[in-house]
Amino acid sequence: MRRLLALCFAILFTPCSGSAEITPEEAEFAAEMASKHGFQEAEIAALLRETAFRKDIIAAISRPAEAKPWHQYRRIFVTPERASAGARYWRENAQLLAQVAENTGVPPEIIVAIIGVETRYGGYTGGYRVLDALTTLAFGYPKRSAFFRSELEHFLLLAREEGFKPLEPKGSYAGAMGMPQFIPSSYRHYAVDLDGDGRRDLWENHADVIGSVANYFLSHGWRPGEPIVSRGIGANSSHAEFLRAGVKPSIAYPRLMEAGIRAQEAPPAGAPVSLIRLDNGTENEYWLGFDNFYVITRYNHSNLYAMAVYQLSREILRLRTADLSPGPLQEE
Repeated sequence: MRRLLALCFAILFTPCSGSAEITPEEAEFAAEMASKHGFQEAEIAALLRETAFRKDIIAAISRPAEAKPWHQYRRIFVTPERASAGARYWRENAQLLAQVAENTGVPPEIIVAIIGVETRYGGYTGGYRVLDALTTLAFGYPKRSAFFRSELEHFLLLAREEGFKPLEPKGSYAGAMGMPQFIPSSYRHYAVDLDGDGRRDLWENHADVIGSVANYFLSHGWRPGEPIVSRGIGANSSHAEFLRAGVKPSIAYPRLMEAGIRAQEAPPAGAPVSLIRLDNGTENEYWLGFDNFYVITRYNHSNLYAMAVYQLSREILRLRTADLSPGPLQEE
């Protein structure tokens, strides 16, 4: 465990004193930031002294929502309230969404659904200090320490590039930030300054948020105009070999057809597919995932997440279409 836990964390959320010594692992990290990126080693060490180890972060990352069965997971994210709020968000940002969709080919309903699943359209962007989250996981969670140490490196670089104080931003327990919940490496690589104001603001600037989500999808291979997923007809427990192929489309559709599986909506000609199984509470349901479904899983590496985004997007689109549909003619 990290420094002076017995004294510093009798109360869970109390940070360690700034005078505490940093651990050898933290000292090594500070030296690396100085040698690789020109930071002052003493400044990084001083910053690390201001961080708090958070036991609740370790607990949260150990029980992700994606561990739930589909029928429970879906009830969290695909709700009438979230769909209605999504249609409203689309209405309020219609011009921006139309512009971004035209330029990137990423549909507005997908962009909106991502923001809805991640933060309820900015309603809750996280209450953890990002630096606390990243240092806790980088130095106190061995299972993924290498990943979060890299994200901590990206975060400090991002703070220097964007000109904010590292101790100020708040986000998720995993260090994800802003309305679209970008982790630091994604923020650095895919966030865009869509309105040209000189800042990439993913907390309050809707132009930057919408443009950044679309850029993330485009950068990961989104195929404009192609379908995302289709119901799989005829699949059952005897088709486990196709499930083991994984989420990345790699199965030739004719091979599935030979095994008795059909797509309710046919995939693009020649495109590989994946087979997805979801527990709906009473039985398993099967879906065929296409390339665009796989792209959604690059945002969060979970079939459950991608399916929630897809289904929420369909509800948002339905409500938005109803908004734009002409009403009955009124007699004069």
